[in-house]
Amino acid sequence: MSEKLQNLILLTRINKPIGYMLLFWPCIWGLTISYDFNQSFNKFIFYSILFFVGSVLMRTAGCIINDIVDRKYDKKVERTKFRPIASGKISILNGLALASSLCLVAFFVLIQFNKLTIIVALISMPLAFTYPYMKRYTYWPQLYLGITFNYGLLLGWISTQNNISLIPIIFYIGAIFWTLGYDTIYGYQDIKDDEIIGLKSTSIKFKKNPKIFLTVCYFITSFIFLLVGFLMNFKIYFFMFFIIPLIHLFFLQIYKVKITDGVSCLKIFKSNNFFGFLIFVSFLIGKIL
Repeated sequence: MSEKLQNLILLTRINKPIGYMLLFWPCIWGLTISYDFNQSFNKFIFYSILFFVGSVLMRTAGCIINDIVDRKYDKKVERTKFRPIASGKISILNGLALASSLCLVAFFVLIQFNKLTIIVALISMPLAFTYPYMKRYTYWPQLYLGITFNYGLLLGWISTQNNISLIPIIFYIGAIFWTLGYDTIYGYQDIKDDEIIGLKSTSIKFKKNPKIFLTVCYFITSFIFLLVGFLMNFKIYFFMFFIIPLIHLFFLQIYKVKITDGVSCLKIFKSNNFFGFLIFVSFLIGKIL
């Protein structure tokens, strides 16, 4: 593999699926709760593919913008100092050109949906590209990330319903708290470096009682997800299966995570890909059984 290709892979993080999967799962959740499974399954599959491709494209573009904005800080953090933009292996101009190209392709994916989905998606664009600045000004960049990363849940609903209602908004709020929890865990990898260079995060704000904060976040997530099932009149099968993602959140994540161990934090963070799948299965069961 050439050095140029290696740098492109490092820049876009295409070799790290956790990023675009955490963007994709809310999309498929929203699509699942809105879809009429009495119709042909083909449209569901087609829209799922579109959302997946869009998630990959926007995540890679977002990584590039993030690295450009954070290049001076990345040089000072052990985990990020070798990123291509920070190390000078890829220029800012080339990075911007690549990010713009990815956004253009993502736009062609987006216009496959109805007009309301297109409009609502375009409204969210400033969120995606202003997130990197939040850690400079607030201890709540993870909350901003939650608002941004879970926006696809609303798009998934709108793509089939062509409207917005209370249920997807409630679901969206629950998903925001999920991201607030898992990204706080992720932030504990860099907490020492972040404190030295003056960056802010919920990881720093709640470093004295992290598991209490994580428990509150995941409790709100769990309560809201169950509430959505209740509002949608799901049968008992949904609530029985939901015990599995609850175990995942409170035992495999909160109980087992070691906040002072970067390896443990990264492992727990990555496990949220599986949690996303479990939630998808939960709501799929609720819809079809």
